[in-house]
Order: sequence, then C-alpha cells, then structure tokens
Amino acid sequence: MHAQRRTDTVPTIDEAAVRAVDRALAALRRGEVVAIETADGTVGAAVSVESVPIDAVERLKALTGGTPSLAVTRRRAIVLGLVEDGDEAPGVAAPGGAAPGVVGLGCAGGLTADQAHALADPEHRPDATTLPAGLTATAMPSGTREAAAVDLARLARLLPAAITADVPDPGTSADEWAAEHDLLLVRARDVADYRVHVVRTLRRVADARVPLSGAEDTRIYAFRPADGGPEHLAIVIGDPDPEQPVLARLHSECFTGDLLGSLRCDCGDQLRGAIAEIARQGSGVLLYLAQEGRGIGLVNKLRAYRIQDRGFDTVDANEILGFEADERVYLPAAEMLRQLGFGSVRLMTNNPEKLRQLARCGIAVVERVAHIFPANGHNEGYLRTKAERSGHMF
Repeated sequence: MHAQRRTDTVPTIDEAAVRAVDRALAALRRGEVVAIETADGTVGAAVSVESVPIDAVERLKALTGGTPSLAVTRRRAIVLGLVEDGDEAPGVAAPGGAAPGVVGLGCAGGLTADQAHALADPEHRPDATTLPAGLTATAMPSGTREAAAVDLARLARLLPAAITADVPDPGTSADEWAAEHDLLLVRARDVADYRVHVVRTLRRVADARVPLSGAEDTRIYAFRPADGGPEHLAIVIGDPDPEQPVLARLHSECFTGDLLGSLRCDCGDQLRGAIAEIARQGSGVLLYLAQEGRGIGLVNKLRAYRIQDRGFDTVDANEILGFEADERVYLPAAEMLRQLGFGSVRLMTNNPEKLRQLARCGIAVVERVAHIFPANGHNEGYLRTKAERSGHMF
C-alpha cells in the first residue's frame, strides 16, 4: 500500500486565529495572563490556576478593574458539591471535544489565590465547612470568557481551571486594550473552533520503512498539525487494499504502558497484540494517537494515579481532576485514514464509543474485531471499571 498525498482542495483555515490560540496556550503554561474577547465584544483576562503566581489575583484586579472568579469544569463543580450531577449543562460540546459545561465560582470581593487553588486542587476537597463564605456557582455557556479560559487550560494539558475577571470599561477595542497592557489576545470563538481547525491542517510529513519484530513489512507515516503540536503516527503493516475495509486499531499513546511496561493498564498488551494480529491477518493499520491518558496528558494521568491510590477508580479520578472520564477525540484518526486512502474499517476495539465516534467522523465501521487481553494481577480494577462504567465489551 502506497499512501498518496491529498490533492483535493484544502479548506480555508484562519491561520491568524490558530496562531493566537497557540500563543495563548504557551502563555498560560508560563503562568502569564491572557486577554479574552467574547462574541459580544466584551473583554476579560484569565490565568491558569495551576501555574498562577501568588500575585496573579491582585494583578488581575489591577489590570481589569473587575472582580476575579474561578472557572472550572462542570465535572469539578459536581465533585465539590456545588452542582447536582443531574443538572443540565448549558450549551453543547463544541465539535472536536470542547468542554460542554463550565461553572463560574465567585464571592463578594472576589476569590483569593489560595481559595482558587483549594477549589481546583484535586488533592484538596473542600467541604461545606471550608468553602469560601458566600460562594456562588453559575453555569457558563459556551462563548463566555470562563468557558474559553477553561478550554485553553485543557488544551494546554493543565488542570482545567482558570482565574478570570472581566473588564467593565476597557475604553477602547479589545486589541488596543490587550496591546496597551502587553497581553496576548485570543477570541473565545477561536478557542472553541481550535481543535477542528487544527485537524484540518493535519498533513503527512514523513514516512519510512520500519521492520518490526513479528511484522517486518511495516511502514510508519508521521502526521503533523499546523499548530506544531505532537505528531500522530500511522503504522501500516503489509499492503492493505484501500478498496476493502482495512483492519485497523486506534491506539492512544501510553508512555507508562507502551514504553515502560506498566502493569496498571493493558495498553502495552493492546499495542503489541494489535501489531501481531494485523501481521497475522496479512495487512492493516494501527494509528498511534498523541492522546496520552485518554486525552488529559501524562502529567494529569500521573495525578489521576495518585488519586486512584486513595481508593478511587479511573473514572472517579479523572472527574476529581475536573475532566470527563474520556477526553479523547477521533477527528485526527479519521483524517489520517482518509489521507491514507481508507474510507471503511474493521475496527479492533472493545470500546463502543470508538465505533460511534469514528462513524460520526465519516469513516464506515463495517465490523468490530474483539481485542481482549487477560488481567495481570495489578489491573483487575482498571479493566472492571472499563467494563462496568465505560461500557467496554469483554
């Protein structure tokens, strides 16, 4: 099978918008304040809770003239007991996986940095007696500065929480206000559209023959997004026929399981087992997706492990961090398959959500191929949770 470069017309991408979000992500990771413009033209500012300097709250007050509040995911607000688990979140998830629900937490006079840390820190679970006095929780729909700030933190692989404040009277345009205060400006709508825009820029940048143990006829294709983020890889074994449904496996990278042989999960077994099965059947493709920790990143996955060591399962641990149980998106996988010439797959998976999401992304799933490995003495709880709470088929 020889993958061909796409020759069809590439959709127009707002490159300036993508660059603005890229720069905002880097600024948040450095602990800097970023300016956010909403669709109605209001201006605000935000800083990540995880990387917030001790004086950030006071700086936000001085910069904006507004009252700082904390924006968290609806999931974290539920963990804190501030939102009922059955409540409907405003708006819907943005295409590509943006958070469907964000909650603003505030009190008269604004929150302090210590209070914001306590509310967002997964190692600290405030109860009714230790919550800030007069704390309010307000659902924030998509398009608000709070929703944009939380999504920026998620995209930056930080804890999904941010301290934000509005600018009651900027006295000028958003661009001019941000420039005056030497802040990067990002628009809320560009944050919401970011994942889709980036996937549409995904392009094959290199490939090479890489003989593997048990699958010597293998070629690896690297796909890079225009935002400069991590590459996704397609491991093509044999010479699959694009006219037939290809045997395929979508595998999210797992540093601990794939490389170190961690026994906390079954990822290493799944990776090597998929390569062996594809080779046994003659041909197929394994997509190695840069979505560590079900999309929350390696650092947050390690945080989740610490929470699990206190007796929580994998779903609970992600939710305590403020994430959904699974944050992965499959638009990159669908785009890679299309660029390799495949429109239909026989998908090796136990996860029904992969079947649904890949189909939603325009790839026909004609068959599910079971992909099951025995427990090892350390991951029984992990596998049980996948079956009982995530609906995996075993």
